[in-house]
Amino acid sequence: MANALFPTTVIGSLPRPAWVREVILDRKAGRLSEEEADRLLDRAIESALLMQERAGLEEVTDGEWRRESYVKVFAERVRGFQADLNPSGGLPYPAVVAPIAYHRPIAAQEIEFVRPRTGRRVKATLPAPYIIGRRMWHPEHSKAAYPTREKLMADCVPVLRQEIEAVRAAGADTVQLDEPWLSTLVDPGFREKEGVTDVRYEMDLCADLINQTLDGIEGIETGMHLCHAHFDHKHATEGPYDLIMPALARVRIGTIFMEYATPAAGGLASLARFPEHVRLGLGCIDHCDRRVETPEEVVARVEEAVRYVDRGRITLHPDCGFSPSVQNPMDLDEAYLKLRAMCQAAEMLRARFR
Repeated sequence: MANALFPTTVIGSLPRPAWVREVILDRKAGRLSEEEADRLLDRAIESALLMQERAGLEEVTDGEWRRESYVKVFAERVRGFQADLNPSGGLPYPAVVAPIAYHRPIAAQEIEFVRPRTGRRVKATLPAPYIIGRRMWHPEHSKAAYPTREKLMADCVPVLRQEIEAVRAAGADTVQLDEPWLSTLVDPGFREKEGVTDVRYEMDLCADLINQTLDGIEGIETGMHLCHAHFDHKHATEGPYDLIMPALARVRIGTIFMEYATPAAGGLASLARFPEHVRLGLGCIDHCDRRVETPEEVVARVEEAVRYVDRGRITLHPDCGFSPSVQNPMDLDEAYLKLRAMCQAAEMLRARFR
């Protein structure tokens, strides 16, 4: 990706057709076996790959169409969790109830399926340790196994390192750690609601966990994704990213993928403090805006970002995954048209900046 000018990628999830959502929820409820669900989802995912290729993307995922959500997949594949115990974020989340242990691949089987079915680069997405601790530690249900969130987060590190080795062996070109909680910390209202009293401690903890997860990993490009979280076209938080830029400067990683197209991000001026040692993943498509951007509008957003970050360090992507959970109602055709506009903009930018 680093060798191309304005390469294009996705963050992870694509909107799931209604029947795919039903398959995932029927599997969870036991109305379909995992084998039966996989047979149906295999064919669906082939269409998701074709859609991304048709849009013009250079790096693709399986749309996360096998997952209930981007973070719950960790609890489904790692021992120690019980489903739907934790009402985190308005939707029921699993809670850790016993010491965790790697049980089965989290994303490697997704990559094994996708790799022989596309000639494009392939991205594997995994939840980061901090978001796992924030979403799936509960003060009542979890304390016997993990007295603190931090202890759970620390135990996630070796599990994720093992999985990164597995996705690399399966043929992934990039591994992305999803860490939206870091961005949400910029919102004072969110910090108050979540009882965050020492924001610097939380930011440094998040950055240190990312480094522990990735230090020494070779043979695969690395990235982390940050956003303001969203559901049904609405963001959970808002605010510019200036507060977290010192924490981002601590992270040893290849690319930091950030949400910038949405007004919730407060504009691009915070890029003046973006660290110089990493690539910028520039969110240039607002997935929460139902209006499809024109390629010219995307070009204008990218040209504004080039005022702050050298064009050779910029990768283009939508602000976030279009549907990080199966419950999130989003439109697949809308996503396709937005991705196509982004890829057309990338071609226009390459012609302009050659």
